[in-house]
Amino acid sequence: MLLDWITVILLIGVGLLLVIVELIFVPGTTVVGILGFILTGIGIWIGYASLGSDVGHIILGATVLVAGVAVVYSFKTNSWARFALKEQNRGHVNEDTPHLLAVGEEGVAVSALRPQGTALFADRHHEVQTQGEYITPNTAIRIIKLNQNQITVEAIS
Repeated sequence: MLLDWITVILLIGVGLLLVIVELIFVPGTTVVGILGFILTGIGIWIGYASLGSDVGHIILGATVLVAGVAVVYSFKTNSWARFALKEQNRGHVNEDTPHLLAVGEEGVAVSALRPQGTALFADRHHEVQTQGEYITPNTAIRIIKLNQNQITVEAIS
């Protein structure tokens, strides 16, 4: 009888611990979370099978209550915040080397522009984009629009 209780408590405890590890440390649905649910379910099932229906109902209710309290408590105390990403990447393309280009300037597509890629203007590489068309490498291009760090080009026919 005591061994049944120890088995049930250990299975449910390890199962809930694995579910918490899944939520905090392992992103997505993985083997850890699934294994946690399986162990918790086996612990509840053993409680019903070896300790009877009444005790099984109590074990099921206590497991649901403990899991619910743990989730509610963790959200109310904001304990998840220490695992959250708080910094933002505010970098932009071409930010480190400001371009000194002008509308109408001509260059050559270094890579395929589909619609974005690399172009060469005055012996400097720049990230450019088209208005949706595909431009093959080594095609002559012209700047048609400059907007902060966005360089929009078109093929020269």
